[in-house]
Amino acid sequence: MNKLMKYSLIASVLLLSVSVWSQQFPAGELGFDYSYARFAPNASGSQGHSLNGGGGSIVFNLNDVIGIKMDFQGYGSNTSHFLFAPSPNFPTGAGANIQGNLFTYLFGPQIKLHSAKKIQPFVHALFGGAHSNVYANAFKNICVTGVCAFSTAPANNAFAMAFGGGVDIPIGHSISIRPVELDYLFTDFTNQFNNSNQNNFRYSGGITFNFGSRGTTK
Repeated sequence: MNKLMKYSLIASVLLLSVSVWSQQFPAGELGFDYSYARFAPNASGSQGHSLNGGGGSIVFNLNDVIGIKMDFQGYGSNTSHFLFAPSPNFPTGAGANIQGNLFTYLFGPQIKLHSAKKIQPFVHALFGGAHSNVYANAFKNICVTGVCAFSTAPANNAFAMAFGGGVDIPIGHSISIRPVELDYLFTDFTNQFNNSNQNNFRYSGGITFNFGSRGTTK
């Protein structure tokens, strides 16, 4: 092997190594966050609830762009006033202060630009379920006096989905700061206390830990 071929081979190996290194991405991401949700009961007799909480997410990356995400959030109880005018469901009208919480557990694809060095934007589409005791508590507090024309408590569980995204700012190979994630959060608690499903807003922010590493091959 002459010198030219030898140097060419060495240069090719070095270029391949750099290329593979530049295409490396974390095998997974574990996030912890604070979260605020504006839960909209979508009821004529109640205003929206401002809920504070938090949770986390885990992402398993299939390549340097696409991952599968699991997201879990929980929000503490907040008190809101329910006041209903006379109607078929509330023949004499009804009202009470009601406490309610909210939990979501969602799954779906995430698209994230891991190749970006300073700011890594991402978007996701998540589907799953939600749990809230707000309507069951409304039934216990309002209907116990006999003012309701129905006798079955609303379900605590419903379908949910979230569409949105945010940005991560890497501060090393293993840690990223997530200053903002904004989501449209849909929940389908449909019962006698509301008019239809709920269109909610969610903000989250926190920290993400990367673990493992993978590299794409062209």
